Amino acid sequence: MGKAENRNKALDYEVILLAAGQGKRMGASRNKILLHLIGKPVISYSLNTFLNDPACKHIVLVTQEDEQDLLAAMVKKETKKKKCPITIVSGGCERQYSVYNGLKALLNQKNIVMVHDGARPFVNLTQLKLLHQKVQETRAAILGVPVKDTIKRVIEGIVQETVPRETLWQIQTPQAFYGEDLLAVHVCAQQEGYLGTDDASLIEKYSNLPVSMVLGSYENIKLTTPEDMLIGEAIVKRKRS
Repeated sequence: MGKAENRNKALDYEVILLAAGQGKRMGASRNKILLHLIGKPVISYSLNTFLNDPACKHIVLVTQEDEQDLLAAMVKKETKKKKCPITIVSGGCERQYSVYNGLKALLNQKNIVMVHDGARPFVNLTQLKLLHQKVQETRAAILGVPVKDTIKRVIEGIVQETVPRETLWQIQTPQAFYGEDLLAVHVCAQQEGYLGTDDASLIEKYSNLPVSMVLGSYENIKLTTPEDMLIGEAIVKRKRS
């Protein structure tokens, strides 16, 4: 294998696709990533986006243990003509523990790894490319969009202050890192019993790496409530038209 081929291989990435949620806020009787959105399971949208990215060389699908057979059958159907291998692992009781389980299943922890919520079906290849480029420059990069609304800090129902929104961003996934960096901060968090709100928060707390922001899309929503499903249906219909 030549130097150029080695270099290109190093720029590939693996992805941890989180699909072990329960859908309580969705009011659903099953995992929200299995709910159908215009005829397809929610998880299949982002799964196919990663399958269609040539730089994605391995997908770690983190699931609930009792849903593994169901998801394995779906994956088999989706990947008939794809070469990207998929590994299915069990999730934990918290999102952070699910990511940690996914990290242990990477083919090479020196690779770039993206972590994505399966409940965000509308990430696109352009965003993946921009994120992939930025993480190679800074070792830590995340997607987000500037907040649109006025933000107020409220304590016990009383407004304390209006927070200047010029520097505030809504954070999305994927978030991209090098596997060894992310694994190291997850180990630190486990040792201290610390739960972060996202993977970038662990990088911020336990490393000196700057976390770079990459502009995402306001369509890259997380499907959390029944109202989000209605918005998701509208997005799918617009894309198809």
